[in-house]
Amino acid sequence: MSQLTQEHVQAAIKGYIEPHLERDLVSAGAIKGIEIEGGQVKVKVVVGFPAKGAVDAIAAGVREQVAAMPGVTDVAVDVSWKIEAHSVQKALKPIDSVKNIIAVASGKGGVGKSTTAVNLALALSVEGAKVGILDADIYGPSQPRMLGITGKPESVDGKSLEPMHSYHLQAMSIGFLIDEETPMIWRGPMVTQALEQLLNDTNWSDLDYLVIDLPPGTGDTQLTLAQKVPVSGAIIVTTPQDIALLDARKGLKMFQKVEVPVLGIVENMSIHICSKCGHEEHIFGSGGGQSMSDQYGVDLLGSLPLDIAIRVETDSGKPTVVAQPDSRITEIYREIARKTAAKLSLKAKDYAAKFPRIVIQNN
Repeated sequence: MSQLTQEHVQAAIKGYIEPHLERDLVSAGAIKGIEIEGGQVKVKVVVGFPAKGAVDAIAAGVREQVAAMPGVTDVAVDVSWKIEAHSVQKALKPIDSVKNIIAVASGKGGVGKSTTAVNLALALSVEGAKVGILDADIYGPSQPRMLGITGKPESVDGKSLEPMHSYHLQAMSIGFLIDEETPMIWRGPMVTQALEQLLNDTNWSDLDYLVIDLPPGTGDTQLTLAQKVPVSGAIIVTTPQDIALLDARKGLKMFQKVEVPVLGIVENMSIHICSKCGHEEHIFGSGGGQSMSDQYGVDLLGSLPLDIAIRVETDSGKPTVVAQPDSRITEIYREIARKTAAKLSLKAKDYAAKFPRIVIQNN
């Protein structure tokens, strides 16, 4: 029998396709070490996305491939993650202390975008990332209520704001600065200026991801944001009905025009399960998210049911991911979070932070 080599082990590992990355761990650059001692093999795996809920499955997948090799008597697999900063639109500079900004958008209102955004942020946090959420909906801020946060943010220096905290998330919203029932009667330029200030003047603390809950639509505010906010990737939220999908396509094309990669689509309210009898019904039609995914070559990250618990929990300030951590709905949100971060981990990295700043002094 020929001796085991690292090349043999790598070739075996290639037989396992990691479901979130949708590729093998070798080509994804996640194999960081292979040690061989007789028939004992140790493999070190470091993925680029928070993977607390997938560590065991990844380890088992690698172990199965390597254990099947002739001459292997024992396999130890160590799985961890390291989240890198990824590149943003060409003309923009990333924000200090925020590695990646993920925009959550929808072409129209009423599709559950804010609910998806807050549960996505919470799911990324549960999976092991440091996460913040910025409520960019100036006219209808909903994150303060969804996160159960009251009170106003502090300002230590009188210039910048300290983020509010809830369920391990750092949060900022215009809703923290105004009364809940006060209407924002502002024109477009004031809105975008306020948003830039909320983003840039908040003391975010070492975030892996900042989830931005964008206002619905593809108007002036959204376009300005897409051009001025350094976004690493975007998610489009839609429902299966044709009219929502029509608007969702506009949102997708807007991000493509400003060179923001669309990481995928989330189909909300895809199926209604009767709480009394368990009957399943596609109230808003079916297959819309999948057909849009196929048409534009963008991943369908997940489909969420139309469930009264999601609405009740979010309205009461304790979203599903924290209210029902072991539920099937939470598992779907966590799966969407892992897929989103995995897709982002395969995008180009931002190396600016790794280079020293050169300062020229006149002595």
